[in-house]
Amino acid sequence: MRQTVTLGGIFQISSELERTLKPIVEEPRKAGHTKSASSIRWALASLSLSMLMPSLDTSIANVGLPTLARTFGASFQQVQWIVLAYLLAITTLIVSVGKLGDIFGRRRLLLIGISLFTLASLFCGIAPTLWLLLAARAFQGLGAAMMMALAIAMVGETVPKERTGSAMGLLGTMSAIGTTLGPSLGGILIASFGWETIFLVNVPLGIANFLLAACFLPADRRHRKVSQGRLDMIGTLLLALTLAAYALAMTIGHGSFGALNMGLLLATASGIALFAFTETKVKSPLLHLSMFHDRKLSTGLAMSTLVSTVIMATLVVGPFYLSRSLGFDAAHVGAIMSSGPLVSALTGVPAGRIVDRFGAQRVTTTGLAGMIVGLFLIVMLQGRFGAAGYIGPLVIVTANYALFQASNNTTIMKDINAEQRGVISGMLSLSRNLGLITGAAVMGAIFTFASGAADITAAHPEAVASGMQTTFAVAALLIVGTLAIALAGSAYAKRAPLSEEAL
Repeated sequence: MRQTVTLGGIFQISSELERTLKPIVEEPRKAGHTKSASSIRWALASLSLSMLMPSLDTSIANVGLPTLARTFGASFQQVQWIVLAYLLAITTLIVSVGKLGDIFGRRRLLLIGISLFTLASLFCGIAPTLWLLLAARAFQGLGAAMMMALAIAMVGETVPKERTGSAMGLLGTMSAIGTTLGPSLGGILIASFGWETIFLVNVPLGIANFLLAACFLPADRRHRKVSQGRLDMIGTLLLALTLAAYALAMTIGHGSFGALNMGLLLATASGIALFAFTETKVKSPLLHLSMFHDRKLSTGLAMSTLVSTVIMATLVVGPFYLSRSLGFDAAHVGAIMSSGPLVSALTGVPAGRIVDRFGAQRVTTTGLAGMIVGLFLIVMLQGRFGAAGYIGPLVIVTANYALFQASNNTTIMKDINAEQRGVISGMLSLSRNLGLITGAAVMGAIFTFASGAADITAAHPEAVASGMQTTFAVAALLIVGTLAIALAGSAYAKRAPLSEEAL
């Protein structure tokens, strides 16, 4: 039954993708664009695969952890590093690889990233020991960072500016599809062919993606101002170590905050200060700190982090509430939880079209307002209408999240200088990852504290329900703050032209 629903969802998503590709690729012909519609279509297919594959591998490995623990005779804590090694590599390096793309060519580095991801997937599938598998996963994460950062960065070189929203919606849809399909596809592959295939499935996809990218992505255009610069190795190392310290501080301890976590947070603060100081001294910094004076960029990154923090609450709190308070078994919990990513996958493409039609700023505020409504409904409908009382508000939250993501990504990426697309795309992806990491720790801590139980797995159903209500109320207030940031940014954008005219 669940496979039927999944296949139906896939066919529905496929039809949506077909409908959205048509206006994106036909627009250049109306405007006299030199690129053919077919070349843009295949280029978008490559960028879509470059978002799908890393997202798929973020979730597909989770379902294989019990099998991998038995295969390698390892503890659960040890095999968890199969997931952490991949996520840490992406989080710590995604800004740096975006900058590398700006310096050496985004198409060239994307091809390298696809090749590295594909080869690392092959080595993951044939790894004879856990430690070699972990090393291969780290290299796979490096390739994934290149693919994710540069796929978004290359949208501006692939489609006309007025179709940016539709393209961003498409990439958001592919990311959601990867996340949605990961657990179910991983389970089928492991049951049918063994754990190796959850990694080896990337090899044919990677080869196809490489050929599409090599044949249809636009050639790199050299930007003298950037191409003559060097990679800031000191800044790159400092940023990677700082981000690694923060990510580990948020994940080590599984909800308990001890001396090691505090030490890592202090190391993070020191790393941020040292990185900022270093970037003011080097000739070609990894990040020009002056770019944060751009309100559109700084508010967009801040909102992305806050919204991702809130979205993580649905993934952290939802399973415990559904199982402990509503009494659903694991199969039903999984089916209910999959409704969120499925809605994101189905609404990402239409969200991009809405952005192109009504404007990014208007859609951003609409999406945030809709998320607030959905979050408060989760709080108010607690214990009512069974699964429907949770699924309905969750659909509202995730559909409006798709609106926000498409519009915010478009706002940040649409009008930036071409020579900065790679590094800013990396910062955008980093802001989302940091939000997810922070949300897992902070929202989990709020949930545990509000439930009044030291061990949430043994908490009373009423305590879990109370903890859920408190957590989602806090989440709603965070989005209220995010909406205030969006409205303030919109008001500033309207005042700025008037100030210039007065001068």
